[in-house]
Amino acid sequence: MKTPIKVYLIPMLFIMAFATQVSAQTKRSTASKSVTTKTTTQRVISTNSNNSKRVSSTKVTYKTPTKKVGSVRSLPQKTVVKHNGQSYYYANNKYYTQSSGRYIAIAPKVGFRINVLPTNYRRVYFNNRNYYNSNGIFYIQINNQYEVVDPEVGTIVYELPDDYEKVTIDGQTYYEYANILYEKVQIDGIRAYEVVGIIDME
Repeated sequence: MKTPIKVYLIPMLFIMAFATQVSAQTKRSTASKSVTTKTTTQRVISTNSNNSKRVSSTKVTYKTPTKKVGSVRSLPQKTVVKHNGQSYYYANNKYYTQSSGRYIAIAPKVGFRINVLPTNYRRVYFNNRNYYNSNGIFYIQINNQYEVVDPEVGTIVYELPDDYEKVTIDGQTYYEYANILYEKVQIDGIRAYEVVGIIDME
């Protein structure tokens, strides 16, 4: 009598265990599916005719009266890069200019080209275009060089350089670095920053 019970009991236990495993896998695969959601606030930056959102510097108010300026007395192992007659000094993943015996951190201007990207760059893909972002500076590859460019509106990054500035435009708060305006957004619950405009210096 014991043998027939084993014959029926063992296959039944096997079927139940298999059904439980399939059910658990289904729950896991369902839980892993996510939908990208982005939360933004209402913007006050207007779009001009060429679909780039450029803002006059006269409309931008900085939260702090003086700009953050990082300077050092010396730059060991610096690399000198010349652009349009100006010397840039590259060290510690930053660019500097020399003034009164000190090296002052600056952002290279649009059009500035280098042969090798900074070591800490991150690839940013937006609108079928590859950008390379390093400390808030955007580059695109042109032949065998990398050129500093303004990013397109809508480009997303997940961190800003330490020396970004808070600004207000018509009562709305934004974040600025190298004349690029960002708005804080949430993507899948993660804090990010979206490019919303470029400041035209006047």
